[in-house]
Order: sequence, then C-alpha cells, then structure tokens
Amino acid sequence: MFTASQARKVASVLIIDDSIVQRDHVARICREVGIGRIDEASNGREALALLSTRTPLPELLIVDLEMPTMDGPELIEQLQERGIDVPIIVQSSHERVLIHAVQDMGRVLGLRILAALQKPLRADALVGALEKLATEPTQREARKVLPIDAAELRTAIERREIHVHYQPKADIRTGIVRGVEALARWQHPTLGFVPPDQFIPLAEQSDLIHPLTLHVMNEAMLQVSAWQARGLHLSVAINLSPHLLERSDIAQEIASLQQSHQLSPEQIVFEVTESSVVSRVGTALGVLTRLRLRGFGLSIDDYGTGFASMQQLARIPFTELKVDRSFVHGAHERDNLQVILRSALDMAKELRLTSVAEGVETMQDWRLLQRFGCTLGQGWLIARAMPGADIVPWLKQHRKACRELASQDAAASDDGLASAHD
Repeated sequence: MFTASQARKVASVLIIDDSIVQRDHVARICREVGIGRIDEASNGREALALLSTRTPLPELLIVDLEMPTMDGPELIEQLQERGIDVPIIVQSSHERVLIHAVQDMGRVLGLRILAALQKPLRADALVGALEKLATEPTQREARKVLPIDAAELRTAIERREIHVHYQPKADIRTGIVRGVEALARWQHPTLGFVPPDQFIPLAEQSDLIHPLTLHVMNEAMLQVSAWQARGLHLSVAINLSPHLLERSDIAQEIASLQQSHQLSPEQIVFEVTESSVVSRVGTALGVLTRLRLRGFGLSIDDYGTGFASMQQLARIPFTELKVDRSFVHGAHERDNLQVILRSALDMAKELRLTSVAEGVETMQDWRLLQRFGCTLGQGWLIARAMPGADIVPWLKQHRKACRELASQDAAASDDGLASAHD
C-alpha cells in the first residue's frame, strides 16, 4: 500500500480513458497514493470541456492514447495550442515504442510529460512519476528568459563574477571518480541564477565567448593545480565553443595557459559538439589537430544528436566519445534506445575511445551502462555540479556509495584485494 508521503502530494487528477474499467482502476490507484479529488472523462473532447470550466485546473492528467472522438495525441496537441500547462502521464496497452513516441512528441511541444506507462497502471509507477514533480519548479524557473545584455555579461566576466562548478565523472565499473567537467555559473546580483543556455549563446553572439572561455579555462586549471597539490589527480573537461574554432591562434593560447599552471596536457579534455566543425572545416581541423598534437584530449560531445557524427569521428583525432543524455536516461525501458546506446559504446570500444555517458540519473541507467561496457558516467545519480571547494569533502562521502555502484566483478575484486591485505 502506497501513501501520499512517498510522493509529492497532488490534490487533484483528471483521468481520461474511454474504458470505465480502466478509469476505475486508475482512480483506485490515485486514491492509494493520497490524491483527494478525482475527475474522469471518456475522451479528449470531454476532457477539454471539463478543463475549460475547472478552476483551479487539475494538478495531473492521466491520458489514454487510443480513444474515440479525440485520442490522446490529438488531446496533447490541443493542450499545447490552448496553453493548458498541467503535468501529464500517458498510458496505453500498445507497445512501448509507440507510447514513448507520444511522450517525445509532448515534450517537443513543451508540455510536462512525466511518464509513458503501459497498462495496467501500477501504484509504484505512479509514485515514481509523481516524484519527478519535486524538481520541476527549479527546472521551470530556469526556462524563464531573463533580461540580460552583452554589457552586463562583459562586466560579469571582467569582475570575475562568472564562477566555475565541477560535475564528477565516475568509473562505471567501480564508481570511483576519475575526472570532472567544468561548467560556467553566473549568479547575477539582482536577477539571481542565470542559466548557461541563456548567457553562453549571448556570449557567442556578442564576441564575448573568447574572454569567457579563457576565464573558465584559467579557473579550472587553477582548481586542478590546487587539487594536485593535495594529492588529488583528476582530469578536467572544458567545453570549447565552435566559435573559437575559427581562431587559428586558440591552440597556442590554450597551451600557454596550461604551461603557466604547470599541468600535463593529458589532464585536460576539450569537449566539442559534433556539429561544431561542419561549416568551419579547414580552420577547425587545424585547431583540433594542433591541440591533439600537444597532448590534450578531445571529446565529441552530445554524440548522436546531430547529422555529422560518423564523418567527424573519421576525420578528427578524438580520444573520447560522450553519448548524449537523451540516449542514456531511461534507456533501460526503451529497446530502441538500448540498440543505439549499445552501438555507440561498441563503436567507441572498437575505436579505442573512452566512452562517457551523460544524464545518468537512476541506478537502472547505471546498471545498463555497466552491462554495455561504458567507461565513465556523469549525472545526478553521482552528483550535481558543485564549487571546487566542495569536491574533496564530497569525495570522502562518495566512497560509501562506491560499494553500491560497483559492478559485481569489481566488488569481488575489491573484496579479494582487501582479504589479501588482511
């Protein structure tokens, strides 16, 4: 029996299904998890009519896909057109590929699709979907467009108000942290947190990406040097904007910065999106080749999201392949994603590239990557990005999690090693 304390409390739900039996089943499950008000509709048109009169709106919609008069996909389109913003769970007795296709459609339309579930609905599946609502306010706040301009960003860079946070990258086999990714963070004095997906495009459009990137590189290399002085040896991955690949002198600037911090180039990996060099082939290839000749690592970032993946892998000396989170999180329940994920990881292995999976959020994600032979994982299951000063204390706590994260063969190896030292 599930209780409301096991999920975010939702006061009301609208169940949309043409089957009375299915509506009764879902209503019972909703009552089990503590949802007090339950409304029902037999198709999309009934649902829209009810939503037009309800104040406030239900806090959740549970939508069947196959219904007469107006089916689930059409209802989702109508919700988007009418600006009705309510979290949605889609469910169906059809195959998972079809259900997830509708989930993807809804998300592309900008709707909050919490889950795509097969019938019959289970209480634990509903609780899992409701738990996702806990982080939603922060995510939605981050989507707001803030009134920032290039002058403010320039001032922030000059005053060193752009800070660098670090997200750990852990060995998939053992859970041991091998490196971090450096991520720019801007806390505006009056607007608060400014999401990177707002200020980085602004930097690229206003020719500020060069000073911003050099600032991030300098901060990251300072931090790696500080960790190294304490005996902590971690690699650092730094995003390299495609706009910088047009600058033929950027490789020398990076090398000079690395030498001034007395770091080995092998400790630094530059992440380049797979579409970065499509329209800048000549200069970009020269920059990337010179970086690799100097010993820096090169990672093809967001692999699988563009159209030039194979071509880029064939002509650029990458050392790492980073699989986009859209092929990682939730792949354990989607056969088509598993095929794509496994093929990417197998190819990385054949090309002798380090493979990194981003978007690892659940233990199911982690275990699947272990089965498929991925090298490193990055995501909220391990840790969110944090200030550099927090890494060492966090690592001490993370040691306890490594036992659970380790694969069975790694755990057995560790036990044997421990016995040998006793």
